[in-house]
Formats: sequence, structure tokens, C-alpha cells
Amino acid sequence: MTETPHSMDPVTLTRRLVRTPSVNPVLEEGGAGERRVADLATEWLHGWGYRPVVSEVAPGRFNVVARRGAGRGPSLLLNGHLDTVGVAGMAHPFSGAVRDGRLFGRGAADMKSGVACILAVAAELAYEEIEGELIVALTADEEHASLGMEALVASGLRADAAVVCEPTGLDVMPAHKGFLWMDVRATGRAAHGSRPGAGVDAITHMGHVLVAFEEESRRLAQQTGHPLLGPASLHAGTIEGGSAPSVYPDGCHLVVERRTLPGETVAGVMAEAEGVLARARERCPGLKATVEVGLYRAATEVPAGSALVDGLRRACRRAGLPGAVGGMTAWVDACFLNEHGTAAVCFGPGSIAQAHTAEEWVSVEEIEVCARVLRDFSRRFLTG
Repeated sequence: MTETPHSMDPVTLTRRLVRTPSVNPVLEEGGAGERRVADLATEWLHGWGYRPVVSEVAPGRFNVVARRGAGRGPSLLLNGHLDTVGVAGMAHPFSGAVRDGRLFGRGAADMKSGVACILAVAAELAYEEIEGELIVALTADEEHASLGMEALVASGLRADAAVVCEPTGLDVMPAHKGFLWMDVRATGRAAHGSRPGAGVDAITHMGHVLVAFEEESRRLAQQTGHPLLGPASLHAGTIEGGSAPSVYPDGCHLVVERRTLPGETVAGVMAEAEGVLARARERCPGLKATVEVGLYRAATEVPAGSALVDGLRRACRRAGLPGAVGGMTAWVDACFLNEHGTAAVCFGPGSIAQAHTAEEWVSVEEIEVCARVLRDFSRRFLTG
């Protein structure tokens, strides 16, 4: 039986969502995926008079989209992802327990409390006249490849503005970093370990590349920056090579992650990487190494003085918050929205520092305040 709208406060919603496992199956074997949590959200939305559309964006992976309003005014999209990371190392991952003002469980901060705030807004606005259009979009797979958001924007869905309720500690975050993964390969020559004259050690050669990338990291820290995000950065993510201790390795594969700032391009970052290899060759003239583009997700931003940011900040101040503006250092699905014509900012309860931890939690007070701010902002935005 569907609960009445009045019982669906955001804390109750968060507890129900946390108690419904939705571990991304790509990240952890046996992960439940989004099916059950999508069904739960769909049941609630139906009970509030919505007609949610559930779409399978990949086998067993689901988006939920619901709309409300006359459509004669502005459109506002509220977005959250339904999947979570894995639960290894967690004693009670799906408890939803509340202790000392904190709500615990996988996804509590990232980002079922944010989804709960979105649904709380949907529940309240279901019984009000809305000139504009409210779009609730709950998506799959953000924690891995963002299949859900990719499918959402590919469907042509657009809005005048969007709020992505990732954990921001109730700061308004109009900018976020992106990333580029780069595949670096060094080539050597295999030989028996007793024949140094015949072998070329690809791993040792890659060491020169690593030193050059470390120097590049220091340069980025000193010479790049963004008022909300700070400097760009890079680090070595994974490295592998060699076949046995007694064999000179003929290959070594390094993956470097470069965190990017708004305005940076793949071409520009790759030109920097080629410069890194050139400096490594100066130290190691025999170095044979290449760098290629891997997975890329762009950094994007909405102007801090935009009506969207200003409106959210005003709603924060009406709720007794400072309305602080910050930067989201992690990459988020707002990227796809921004790149496809929907201005999107992040605002939600919880801290990114709690995301993915073995004792994930979110402040109950932050959930309540976030829902209040989001209701206030949505009402005013949708009335033009």
C-alpha cells in the first residue's frame, strides 16, 4: 500500500531508499542495480498522481522520469542517481539507522538523501498548481559510466535549469572538475635476466616517465587555478608490466588521471602529455613510449552570477543558510546536462568526504533543510 504524501518526509524517504540496495553491479559482483529502488520511487510517484516513465537504459539498469505542471512557464529538472558503490567492509550497509543526528548506510550521503529531497519536493508540489514544469529525473549508473544520464540527454530531454542533488554540504556548486584518463605505454625488449646487454627494461624506462609526470603535477599546482575549484591535477592511477622476475620486461602500461578545469580540452591536455614524454626522453634517450586518450569527462560550470545560482542562494538564505558558493572537485552528471543545453548546478545534503566510506552517513538536519530549500526554490522558479 502506498504511503500518504504527508508521511513521506525526506528523512523517512532516505531511510527507505537506503534500506533498498542498489549497488552498481559493474562495481561489485552481485550488486542489485537500480531495479528495486526504481520500483520504489515509481510507486511513490504514482501515489502522488504522477505518471512516471521507467526506461531500461541497459540490461537490468533503469531510469525513472516524471513530470508535473502546466508547462506554461519555466521548466526545472531535479536529478539524482539511484545507484551506489559497493559495500565491502561495511557491517550494516543497508540499515538506515539514525544515531546522534546522523543517518547511516550505503548511499546515505551519495546520494539517496539527495534523491529523497527531490521526491519530497515532488510529493508536495503534486498538490499545487504549477505554471512551469517540474521534471524529476532519477538515473542509473552514475557511479560507473553514467549510462542513465547519457540516455536521458540522448532522448532529447531539456529544461531551463537543473539541480543535481549530489552531496555539497548545502553549498551551491556551479562548477565541477572533469577528468581524462591517459594510457601510457613504454616498449622494451624481452631477454633473460642474466643477459643485460640483450634486454631493454620497459619498467625502468617508465620510471623516467613517472618522474616527468610528477614534475608536471607540480607545475599544474603552481600555474593553474579556478576560483572555485583550485588547480588542475594529475596522478598515476595504475601500472602494470613484466612477466617474471628473471625476464627483462618488454612492456609497461601506465594509466594517468588528469583532473581538468572548465575550458580545458582533450587536445590541450594531450599536448601537455606529449611534452611530458619529451622531457622523459631527454633523461632516457632510448625511451620508446606513447600516450593515448582514454575515458574523458568534461569539466563544466554555470556562471556564479546566473539566475539559477542566485535563486538557489536566496532560497538558502531564507532557510537560515549562508548561501555559500563552492566548487565540486569530483566529476558529476551535471556535465552531460550542461553540455546538452540545460544549465545545471549541484546542491544537496551530506559531504563528499563521506561518499564511498565504510561508515557512510548524512546529517538528518541537512536532509530536512535541503528539502526545505529545494521546495522554496522550485516553487519560485516554476512560477517564473
